Order: sequence, then structure tokens, then C-alpha cells
Amino acid sequence: MTETEPEPVEVPIDGVLDLHTFSPEDVSSLVEEYIRVCQEKGIYDVRIIHGKGKGVLRRIVHGRLESDPRVLEFGLDAGSSGWGATLVRLRAGSE
Repeated sequence: MTETEPEPVEVPIDGVLDLHTFSPEDVSSLVEEYIRVCQEKGIYDVRIIHGKGKGVLRRIVHGRLESDPRVLEFGLDAGSSGWGATLVRLRAGSE
């Protein structure tokens, strides 16, 4: 039996990234790439849905955002998600 590469997952670039279907080891690089593409497309307000759970995905996401110079600010979304998402403001390309 041979191992095959998993099929790439097509993620729509619309400013909302739902991480529920991704494993924690993929989240950091996924968030980094998603931010890059959003910024290229002129999307500067991003919502990352990580869920509430035990906070594992939230900690991974926040750790990545804290070290990313493209991020102006971020914080938990207290709206309808009940803290299960993070809102991110990105720098415009010329900032």
C-alpha cells in the first residue's frame, strides 16, 4: 500500500476563513497564506473562524497573527459567534 498526497483543499478568498475542517498542524501556514492572498486581493478585514472548544486553534491563530507584520490589529469577535472567531485588520498594500 502506498501513501498518496492528500488532495489540496480549495479555500474561497472572501475574507472569511473557517478552520473547522483543518487539523491544528495545518492552521498556522494556512492562516499565513490566507492573509497573503487577502492582502493581494485588497481584502483588509478578515474573519477567522476557529470555534470555541478548548482554544487550541484560537491560540495557534493568535500566535500567528501576533508575529505577522501585515496585521494591524486583531481580537475576538463577540458577535453571534460567541467568541468562536477572530476579526483581523490588515495593512493596506502601501502601508
